[in-house]
Amino acid sequence: MKCLREFLDKQKPHFCEGGKFAKLHSVLTGFESFLFVPNTVTSKGAHIRDAVDLKRTMITVVVALLPALLFGIYNVGYQHYLALGQDASFWCMVGFGLLKVLPMIIVSYIVGLGIEFTVAQIKGHEINEGFLVSGILIPMVMPVEAPLWMVAVSTAFAVIIGKEIFGGTGMNIWNPALVARAFFFFAYPSMITGDKVWVANSCGATDAISAATPLANQVSGDCGVTLCDSIIGLIPGAIGETSVVAILIGAVILLATGVASWRTMLSVFVGGFVMSLVIMGNVDDALLQLCLGGFAFGAVFMATDPVTSAQTNVGKYVYGLLVGVMAILIRLKNPGYPEGMMMAILLMNSFAPLIDWVVVQANINRRMKRAKVNA
Repeated sequence: MKCLREFLDKQKPHFCEGGKFAKLHSVLTGFESFLFVPNTVTSKGAHIRDAVDLKRTMITVVVALLPALLFGIYNVGYQHYLALGQDASFWCMVGFGLLKVLPMIIVSYIVGLGIEFTVAQIKGHEINEGFLVSGILIPMVMPVEAPLWMVAVSTAFAVIIGKEIFGGTGMNIWNPALVARAFFFFAYPSMITGDKVWVANSCGATDAISAATPLANQVSGDCGVTLCDSIIGLIPGAIGETSVVAILIGAVILLATGVASWRTMLSVFVGGFVMSLVIMGNVDDALLQLCLGGFAFGAVFMATDPVTSAQTNVGKYVYGLLVGVMAILIRLKNPGYPEGMMMAILLMNSFAPLIDWVVVQANINRRMKRAKVNA
């Protein structure tokens, strides 16, 4: 790292004003802040100083996502060989899954970071680390057979329309990864619905591998998996959404580091369970709803996004409960759309500022009444 530090220091003059690469100054500072702790300090005014910055927060989320990603890579290979009726070793399954998932991650980062670097350069501001998380989330919520160009277009839409037009990292009102999935869903519905999108094909494999998700089957009345199966995650589904165990490991990391709010996370599960129980009338089926599809993944990694979720403590409870309720309501009452978590979170992202405003105004009114009484 010392050699890299010396190399960057030697290149800095070329990227400063008057240097031959002055127009790429934002790119250099972006790489430097990603690799090292920035050497800039506050010089005036009152500031909160903390060792936890945006870079560390984003890296923590990426680490929390790794268990679900690694399991998803294995599950892609497992589902492929299972559908073909062939036996394969653990490493064959991992290798096949890696060949399918890694290109999607690479495309997501190249397109997303390329746009962010370009926008930062045009505007002349620093490059933020926000896309470190979105870049890995987007492939994890996509079907494994999604063509790479569709992943690229969805990523570009999410970064430009879902993020940059609002001002960049920290200013967006919707979760960028969910914006990408929503765009993919409505622009290419045949690629994310039906029975053939959740199991990866390869050269020489059969043309039509049928593997509907257990969530879609459960809505139609025949799930085909047990609660234990859904918790372990060896079932068809989006790359990062099938294993509740892997997702909960990520949840523990997020909660232990204080990155995610337990109020939001818990409220989503409570809201989903209560609504499932009301509609289905059975505890086992209600618990199964929380473990199938993208519910657990969305509750842990999407609904808790500190930028797009509610900020007040009371607001987090309300926001989380409504996300859980709406997700199950959409799932079970809309036969054409069995997975409701994406729409529920995006809908509540839109209402999160209003929820916080109502909570804050209620606190102000309460204190004003106390002040009048005391006076």
